[in-house]
Amino acid sequence: MSVISETAYAKINLALHVRGRRSDGYHEIETLFAFVGDGDRLTVEPADRLTLTITGPFAQELEADENNLVLRAARAMRDHFDIVRGAQIRLEKRLPIAAGLGGGSADAAAVARALNHLWGIEADEKLLAATIAELGADVPACVASRTMIGRGTGAALGESGLASPFSGRPVLLVNPLKPCSTAEVYRRWDGIDRGPMGEDRASWRNDLTRGAVGIVPEIGELLFTLSQMRGAGQVSMSGSGATCFALFADEESCGAAHREMQQNYRQWWTMAGRLR
Repeated sequence: MSVISETAYAKINLALHVRGRRSDGYHEIETLFAFVGDGDRLTVEPADRLTLTITGPFAQELEADENNLVLRAARAMRDHFDIVRGAQIRLEKRLPIAAGLGGGSADAAAVARALNHLWGIEADEKLLAATIAELGADVPACVASRTMIGRGTGAALGESGLASPFSGRPVLLVNPLKPCSTAEVYRRWDGIDRGPMGEDRASWRNDLTRGAVGIVPEIGELLFTLSQMRGAGQVSMSGSGATCFALFADEESCGAAHREMQQNYRQWWTMAGRLR
């Protein structure tokens, strides 16, 4: 019996420039997606019907019901490709919920990649993304799980020459484990277009940070704390929060910062890794 495993890689936004509000209620953005080489973990194996079991430190915050993005992605794959078999799906939920890490979208993307192999579909990346795209704006980027530029709502993707400086960079993720509503964060955006995302990394920003700090003040403390860590380079918030990250020049500095955060902020969630 074959068992297929996939990682739902944690997504971060190296930059997130909000360019305007749209008439449909969404926002025009420019962002640079990047992915950490760790995250939630999924396994799938043959079964007569589709089932989902959730384990892990954040399992209690999810329901394995018909609204779960993993099951919705699995049903979309089954229906689109006329699959008559099922699958037993297990999700180890290791990333915080609604944390700006693309967790639900990454889980949906990972199960699509896994079922693509389990069911012998062998669809390419573009078709996989199109099959489950309606599940979220981050889904196409999460299917690829590599550094890419996102425009529009984030779903219009483009390959980027900006990727090479970031591949393999040590990164530390920290989340204060406080709820931060994406809708409310976007509602608090001040409506000012501060310009496009160019190649000058010094001008990159996350235009949602101020709104998120207003909801979760710990984000401000977290950003300051990370910026004071030895070896920390770029420090920013990911997505609409509340996860923040710091890129480091070397693994030793990242590891030391990770240990310091674990010792001084035991109530916060942390993950150290490398960008893919």
